[in-house]
Amino acid sequence: MQVVVQLLLILPFSCLGSNSQGVEFLEANKKKEGVITLDSGLQYKVLRTGNGDAHPLVSSKCSCHYAGSLIDGTEFDSSYKRSAPSTFAPNQVIKGWTEALQLMVEGDKWELYIPSELAYGAHGRPPKIP
Repeated sequence: MQVVVQLLLILPFSCLGSNSQGVEFLEANKKKEGVITLDSGLQYKVLRTGNGDAHPLVSSKCSCHYAGSLIDGTEFDSSYKRSAPSTFAPNQVIKGWTEALQLMVEGDKWELYIPSELAYGAHGRPPKIP
């Protein structure tokens, strides 16, 4: 099964556990209209509901268009700028994506807010993700 989804990623600064800006961002963000917070801490907002009826399995290939940025707006990656979606299975990406992709259906467009422990951890991925 191939699922096509569009994601907008907004990552708090990667040292979320020790970074007050990241904690404050997520605390304020979860109070915004339409933002859903999962038990893991992952937050998302549905921008467009797709027409699919199946959720990808952890090993299902998914074709995703995405733009990733930090909470200060700094973009660190974008399939849109490469003019081509990326294809991978949920078990091949960061934990936040693994969780979110399995909840989505074909055509969904979500904005994800991923705490560092579900992304690149306390060490980030320098130089793009501190």
